[in-house]
Amino acid sequence: MDPDLALIIGLVLIVMSIPSIIAAVTDGHAPRVAAFTIIAGGALMVWAITSKPGGYSIRDVPDTFVRVVARYLT
Repeated sequence: MDPDLALIIGLVLIVMSIPSIIAAVTDGHAPRVAAFTIIAGGALMVWAITSKPGGYSIRDVPDTFVRVVARYLT
């Protein structure tokens, strides 16, 4: 898997789990699935950062996101 794709998938998983955490907490349940999703997203992000030479900076993330989306939509 491409490190750029892994980074973007990890970010999307983490962002998409936030509403699940909020819903679980407001309902009084433990956010088990959301916690697993955050762990999986974090693992993908760590793998992407360590496998790309030089890693990623915060300023690289938006450009990487656009490149990955453009690569798979066209």
